[in-house]
Amino acid sequence: MIGIAGNIGVGKTSMTEKLSKDFSCPAIFESVIDNPYLSDFYKDMNRWSFNLQIYFLYTRFESQIKLMDKNSSFIQDRTIYEDKEIFAKNLYNLGYMTKRDYSSYCSLFNSMLKFIEEPDLIIYLKANTDTLMSRIKHRNRDYELEMSSEYIHSLNIYYDKWINSIEKEKVLIIDTNNFNLFKDKDKYDSIVIDIKNKINEI
Repeated sequence: MIGIAGNIGVGKTSMTEKLSKDFSCPAIFESVIDNPYLSDFYKDMNRWSFNLQIYFLYTRFESQIKLMDKNSSFIQDRTIYEDKEIFAKNLYNLGYMTKRDYSSYCSLFNSMLKFIEEPDLIIYLKANTDTLMSRIKHRNRDYELEMSSEYIHSLNIYYDKWINSIEKEKVLIIDTNNFNLFKDKDKYDSIVIDIKNKINEI
């Protein structure tokens, strides 16, 4: 089980698609396009933060359980741990989620953890705030147009804290600031070798 972790706009979905094909295993993609709360969330974070995070948590949990029941290897576009350790925690600390909602969310998250296995490897795609904002602007999703650089920067801080708390042998960090997945073939091939080496060490 491999989790592709990283901030908004860093390129997780593209990396998940490519690795899924090259490693011949199923992929779990984040529910974004069909997410009924995402557009409302960016318009009013105070009102919709809890609903959004519950939706993400549920859909990720359900997808992972289905593949675990099949005893199948898989690559996951964003892990369930990021929901709590990055996004929900950030929303709570910024004041967009109430203490009551955050407590309920954490209780549900902790109950779900009893039914899933940890990833064997987490691939952390890392980029600075300016790079992420440029990529977000370039993909031109309507609901992301008002996203602030301060929000993205705060998520980056939580990502660094979370990654540093995980055992180093279970993490592969990839700096994507000057990396184009579709053009830098040598770099990508080197990443694949690093992933195989990491897996063989487990």
